[in-house]
Amino acid sequence: MENSKKYTLLTVLLIVLFVSCDKGFDELNTDKVRLTEIDPTFQLNHAIVSSAPGYGDNLTYQVTIVRQMATPVPGVGAGANFNLDNPATVSALWNLGYGDIIKNLTDGIYAIEDDPEKTNLLSMLRIYRAHQFMILTDTYGSIPYFDASKGYLEDNSFPKYTPQELIYDDILKELESASAALDPSKDAVSQEVLYSGSQDNILAWKKFGYSLLLRAAMRLTKVNPTKAQEYVEKAISGGVFTSNLDNAVIRHDSSFRNPLGTPLNGGQSAFYYLDKEFVNYLKDNDDPRLAAIAVRYVGALSGNDQIEDNADRNPVNQIGIPQGYNNTTIAPIAEADGVASYYAYSQLDRTRLASPDAPTFILTYSQTLLLYAEAVVRNWVPGDANALYLEAIRANMEQFSEWPGNTTIPEEEIETYLAANELIPGKELEQINTQYWVSTFLNGSESWANFRRSGYPLIEPNPFGGSDLTTEDFIRRLTYPDSETTVNLQNMNEAIEQQGPDNLDTRIWWDVKLN
Repeated sequence: MENSKKYTLLTVLLIVLFVSCDKGFDELNTDKVRLTEIDPTFQLNHAIVSSAPGYGDNLTYQVTIVRQMATPVPGVGAGANFNLDNPATVSALWNLGYGDIIKNLTDGIYAIEDDPEKTNLLSMLRIYRAHQFMILTDTYGSIPYFDASKGYLEDNSFPKYTPQELIYDDILKELESASAALDPSKDAVSQEVLYSGSQDNILAWKKFGYSLLLRAAMRLTKVNPTKAQEYVEKAISGGVFTSNLDNAVIRHDSSFRNPLGTPLNGGQSAFYYLDKEFVNYLKDNDDPRLAAIAVRYVGALSGNDQIEDNADRNPVNQIGIPQGYNNTTIAPIAEADGVASYYAYSQLDRTRLASPDAPTFILTYSQTLLLYAEAVVRNWVPGDANALYLEAIRANMEQFSEWPGNTTIPEEEIETYLAANELIPGKELEQINTQYWVSTFLNGSESWANFRRSGYPLIEPNPFGGSDLTTEDFIRRLTYPDSETTVNLQNMNEAIEQQGPDNLDTRIWWDVKLN
């Protein structure tokens, strides 16, 4: 009997001890420092800020392919300057896109997709994810899309690749649906970084979404003009950008430096130069934008000579670097061009457009108007193509006032240029898309995509010998990163079998060659 009482008492004590320990278990095992939840607004902002194009995902291939900038210097940054498939750099955009941007946007969407109190934030996440997926698929072609970033959410570590045609079908639907769902009477999203400073950021995001829809629709001009026209009409009727106040801009400061300006003011300062084709186009047309873009360090024999005392910003004296040479073979060419060395060719001014504090323009009123003008020329929507075209040029020139330094273009110079550059019947598509090349300067992914889509500007291919190109004059896509061979080989091979060889020559779905 006495033993029974002892066992009963011991049992009660153990139960009490277990319950008391269990009550504090969750609190005891919760890290007081690490986040257990992330605000989807923060994830949206992180994705936006991280998406600003920089060195590996912009300079090495994109802006060089379209002959805006170039470097004669070989090494780890070799890419479009020699038409080489460089595994160390072709993966830059992929790693950033999937490892950071798409992951955060997808997780943010997953967290609130069934929350009726956060429909505007959900639309913003969807719109920006569509924007980032456009950049990825335009770069590589078939990519993980429907399965992307589901490793943690759905235990899917081997995402299947989606053919680009199906990706664009969904991107168009996403942009239309998400843009239409934005409603100023619903949840306020006051902390987002893209438009929170505007009077009505919900309406601003709606214009951004429909302007992206216009951009996405125009990608289909060669492969499905009927669908392209359908979605162009939807974008225009939905309401696209109406002024430079609508521009989608990432603002940079001492807390977050411009990822393009930072390397151009650091380790890459003496390596990159303005391309001859780009400089000559601006010079030949007396374009006042050149004075705001370029600087030449006269007599420079090394990077140490690229100092303000040697700086010449007179547009008449700018000389762009030709492609097709390395830092040794360029020497006699530089001499023939009348420059002391390749260090004395024109550069993007590091104190102005290439400043670490310079803004990044993601999508602009100017670009939107140029696509709108092309749609009018194609008789897809009503309008005055010439008026839209001239207003687009004006908008881009006025946009220059937003860069640091003395970059504002005087009104009289704008008027003079516009008077001399109206649309010419029969040459509208060339003029519009050549201006798009200028309007998207420094946004290499968009410049390159529109060049492949439209065939303009009419530029010469890089003639460097030993090219990895075998059937094409220009790089049409970048190859899949080596990491996919290691972790997702079967799905990658299925995509290659459907799309074509994994090389720089293979054209993506919307980039068909027309006779």
